[in-house]
Amino acid sequence: MRKLRTPRPRVAGEREDEILEATLHLLLEVGYDRLTMDAVARRARASKATLYRRWESKPSLVVDAMVRAKQAPSPDEHDTGSLRGDLVSTFCGSHGLAHDATGLLGSVITALSSDPEFAQLFREAFIAPKVAASQAIYTRAIERGEIPADVDVDIIAPALAGILLHRSFVLGIVPDDADIERVIDHVILPAVGHPTAAVRTSGSTNQKDRTS
Repeated sequence: MRKLRTPRPRVAGEREDEILEATLHLLLEVGYDRLTMDAVARRARASKATLYRRWESKPSLVVDAMVRAKQAPSPDEHDTGSLRGDLVSTFCGSHGLAHDATGLLGSVITALSSDPEFAQLFREAFIAPKVAASQAIYTRAIERGEIPADVDVDIIAPALAGILLHRSFVLGIVPDDADIERVIDHVILPAVGHPTAAVRTSGSTNQKDRTS
């Protein structure tokens, strides 16, 4: 049975923010593997004792910094009344998948396979809330009757982020909001059998025929 973590005392407001900001800067500069608690303490002009009073390890510090980072995608609930509206409202804009998130995720990608403690904390605190918010979008669409009830939400919910991260990390194409909408219209909506998908695809094809 996994041992429950004991809540640790918080560092006073602005001081905590300074330490987390220093952690993020170092994470983007040197990556997770080369980041140390000593380096964070020096950058934040704090003692290691201060860090360890609040964070029990490097993984817990880094994950906390990532969760509260301005660069981190934060898919809050956006119930617009339609599946496409929910997806665009949730994943586009300053809080979405294209807002400087790829550098943040890229800095920890190797740690997911080399540091089990970090991987577990990252998946629980950083990934799980985003997956839950994404799944809720498709659940609402099913309840509204927009898409069939047998859509495999577990598979489709992470598909949008997966495609964009592949384009970023593998192809070197940093996504923007237009890319996100292209994936929604040409991949996600057709995949879930949304009735507007055929109209959008047909409209895109007709436009291409007219301009070729």
